[in-house]
Amino acid sequence: MAKRDYYEILGLAKGATEDEIKKAYRKLAMKFHPDRNQGDGAKAAEEKFKEAKEAYEILSDEQKRAAYDQYGHAGVDPNAGGFRGGPGAEGFGGFAEAFGDIFGDIFGGGGGGGRRGGQQVYRGNDLSYAMEITLEEAALGKETQIRVPSWDNCDTCGGTGAKPGTKTKTCSTCGGSGTVHMRQGFFSVQQTCPHCHGTGKIIPEPCTACNGAGRIKRQKTLEVKIPAGINEGMRIRSAGNGEPGQNGGPAGDLYIEIRIKPHDIFERDGDDLHCTVPVSITTAALGGSVEVPTLSSKLEIELPEGTQHGKTFRLRGKGIKGIRSSYPGDLYCHVTLETPVKLTEHQRKLLKELDESLKKGGDKHSPNSKSWTDRVKELFK
Repeated sequence: MAKRDYYEILGLAKGATEDEIKKAYRKLAMKFHPDRNQGDGAKAAEEKFKEAKEAYEILSDEQKRAAYDQYGHAGVDPNAGGFRGGPGAEGFGGFAEAFGDIFGDIFGGGGGGGRRGGQQVYRGNDLSYAMEITLEEAALGKETQIRVPSWDNCDTCGGTGAKPGTKTKTCSTCGGSGTVHMRQGFFSVQQTCPHCHGTGKIIPEPCTACNGAGRIKRQKTLEVKIPAGINEGMRIRSAGNGEPGQNGGPAGDLYIEIRIKPHDIFERDGDDLHCTVPVSITTAALGGSVEVPTLSSKLEIELPEGTQHGKTFRLRGKGIKGIRSSYPGDLYCHVTLETPVKLTEHQRKLLKELDESLKKGGDKHSPNSKSWTDRVKELFK
């Protein structure tokens, strides 16, 4: 089957400009790309995609186009004498550039805009700052100040990075664009210029005050608002207070990571609080009121007669109201029995008399001991 005219394939007149050829190919490539055509029409679309690709390969190359215009398909046939180059040959970069743009349009990569935008623009790095606060501050929130690194233009060189009295020069490797192109087959890969590191400039004599960076490191004070209910490990984002960008790029962000100091009384579990409440043997045995703390005040809980070690009392709503919570958590008070120490002889005598009296009463005074003794006996049967 005779090949169709390349201009006809792209829908162009013979005198079409380079830009018109590229636009026509982009339009057809996006329409017939295999990834956009599945099912029954996939094979036909693939053939049209290959046909448009071949037409663009020839017409985008100045030498090949001249040969085609003069001799037709025979002028670019690799088996004929008039052929000059082919896929992978030098001078094939036009197709690579346009093909890269097509991929950007189809897959959302942004195409080759970065190649035509001059110097590479870099966003600054994010910074992290660890802040230690108390449990009370985490529960109630607070406003505070922190000092973090900041970068200002060097006063000596005015931000140019060059020694006073000297000037920067345009990078000869990238021509001031900050990027270079590497050929890989018929693809063109854009990379940061290794000579100027993307700045597009070379500093023959760097400023001694900033070592050519054009900026110096200082400290600045930031106001920080800690929201009520914040928890361990949460981060607060301070936009634009990270490292500055390069070549006019945006600054990074500062992330303030929260660390909560250990508390003398409470342990936090989500929005709940836990504490241990020491209780004397007599209070646990007879019952009575015990004062317990909360983060904001003091409360009393009533211990029933015969309260055992490890008994937990729940105080609803006396925990912490988390950032994303509708209601505050609870406070759990865990009873721990306190054994008396440094007894007098009189106290020892009274305890012995009490112990004898309890033993005479049988197992009814020590339900846990009876249960434990029964389990031990069962174990050694």
